[in-house]
Amino acid sequence: MNRSAPYLKLLTTVLLACAATATGAARAQAPIVIKFSHVVAPDTPKGRAAERFKLLAEQMTGGRVKVEVYPNSQLYRDREELEALQLGAVQMLAPSLAKFSPLGVKEFEAFDLPYIFPSKEALYAVTEGRIGRGLLRKLESKGITGLAYWDNGFKVMSANKPLLAPGDFRGLRMRIQASRVLDAQMRALGAQPVALAFSETAPALRDGVVEGTENPPSNMFTQRMHESQKHLTVSNHGYLGYAVIVNKKFWDGLPGAVRKQLERAMLEATAYEKTIAQRTNDAALESIRRAGTTTIHTLSPQQQAEWRRAMQPVYTQMEDRIGKDIVGAIRREANR
Repeated sequence: MNRSAPYLKLLTTVLLACAATATGAARAQAPIVIKFSHVVAPDTPKGRAAERFKLLAEQMTGGRVKVEVYPNSQLYRDREELEALQLGAVQMLAPSLAKFSPLGVKEFEAFDLPYIFPSKEALYAVTEGRIGRGLLRKLESKGITGLAYWDNGFKVMSANKPLLAPGDFRGLRMRIQASRVLDAQMRALGAQPVALAFSETAPALRDGVVEGTENPPSNMFTQRMHESQKHLTVSNHGYLGYAVIVNKKFWDGLPGAVRKQLERAMLEATAYEKTIAQRTNDAALESIRRAGTTTIHTLSPQQQAEWRRAMQPVYTQMEDRIGKDIVGAIRREANR
């Protein structure tokens, strides 16, 4: 009888157990990957805040989480990214609020209503309060968890002619993001709205597919839209905001300690985003001015009142669609 056979068998068993343990340990140590996809440039408020979240999340979790940020529609365009999140192809997005209407959460379209927020303070009273939290909860039935609101400030109008009065819009092909409210807004001004993905906008302006658009200055400058737009009007007629969202199944499946660390990272990234949003847009507007390609106009109080009157029918048209209760609640909170 070979006395070494039991020893060899035991040694083999121990080695296999060690190998299995090492494999299990390696799996346990593998970082949790969060793919964070967005459609704007890295040097916009959203792009910079996404990078800040990445830094904070990786630091606060001690490397247990790895955040991969994909800007400029590298992974998905406007129309694709929400479906990708629901399918788990990405874990985190920060889409503009208008994007939630196709999911059946039309209340978010209230953020697109013209002149609904008189100031940033009024906006934050809504997003950081009961109304904002309630709207985010409506996403849960769609497999989405809402984490925070980020903002990119108020929008300007641009075209190759001065836009100072509602009549100046008549017949212009104006790019909008897909939104029934923004469609109604442009039609109220006499323009022809053309819904295009953000990544398609700058080429469409260069090629004359559309003649003008609306955007915060940071989006306009980082995409070099000003190079093909001779006039810009500081109208502050509308707001562009985002919701940072995650795949609910992924989020709920995280270890509780990790989730708390990520919540803290998001809280700090959101505070950072709010501090840089206005500064970034102010700097972008000044950069457009210095570029010398675009004449910048600022509406007088009388001109702005004329714009408000022209767009007022949008409320009548859209209140039933969005919900009179939510529109009324936002207006009351914003005008306290």
